[in-house]
Amino acid sequence: MSELQNVPVTAVPQDARILDVREDHEWEAGHIDGALHIPLDELPSRVDELDPDEDLHVICRLGGRSKRAAEWLEGNGYTAINVTGGMNDWLEAGRPLVSETDGEPTVL
Repeated sequence: MSELQNVPVTAVPQDARILDVREDHEWEAGHIDGALHIPLDELPSRVDELDPDEDLHVICRLGGRSKRAAEWLEGNGYTAINVTGGMNDWLEAGRPLVSETDGEPTVL
């Protein structure tokens, strides 16, 4: 089995397909515009929503859940790249966020 790819948020391309595996309340508070949201515990039952021919950059708050998700995806024939530092680093890097609330997007 190949070594899981880990990249910092600064190495995520602008046009990357991003899979956010955080919980609903985290997603609603702030997420990357255009990202696909599938909470980690729903991933096995919703994996058919993903394109196996697409490289997925997997993100969570800090990098632990995304690492588990990326490893699972890799083991099931997908190309997954773990985004280290997660949404915390995304916010720190000043990369754009949107929110599902009336408030300012934030990372929970």
